[in-house]
Amino acid sequence: MSPRGKIPVLQDGALTLTESAAIVNHLAMRHGRDGARLMPADAEGRARYDEWCFFIMTELDATSLYVLRRHVGLPHIYGESPEAVRAARAYFKRQAGSVAASLGDGRPWLLGEAFSGADILLATCLDWAAASDLALPDGVLDYHARARARPAYAAARQANQAGHWTHR
Repeated sequence: MSPRGKIPVLQDGALTLTESAAIVNHLAMRHGRDGARLMPADAEGRARYDEWCFFIMTELDATSLYVLRRHVGLPHIYGESPEAVRAARAYFKRQAGSVAASLGDGRPWLLGEAFSGADILLATCLDWAAASDLALPDGVLDYHARARARPAYAAARQANQAGHWTHR
């Protein structure tokens, strides 16, 4: 379904999207409503939202977690690279520390009181981090526990585990 041959893929009518952040942003834009917005409507709020989304996808996921998924999870395909794995783990630790520092002001979510699409992306990365045996700073552990305690998180995990996928 993806022209790049990768997952995830979302088909929404005639639209096909293939990047996690693009999918989250599309769903937030299409289905957001007053009282349940996953994306800020004002320019400054949107800029802060974008900043978090880009940070999560580039610094945490692509630069760190993706390296681990390739060289620890799939070494038979991508080869072993102990130095790249060591560097990715160290880099993730530094960047997770910066997330903890940002959350150190007591806010429950990345943008403050409101849960957002950026929180969906971060929670997913933290799930990958936990699966990769990466230690998380206390503030990030608390954040991850809050995200995992959300009923919508539990419902999404259940749907994922139950195989509620569209196959073609």
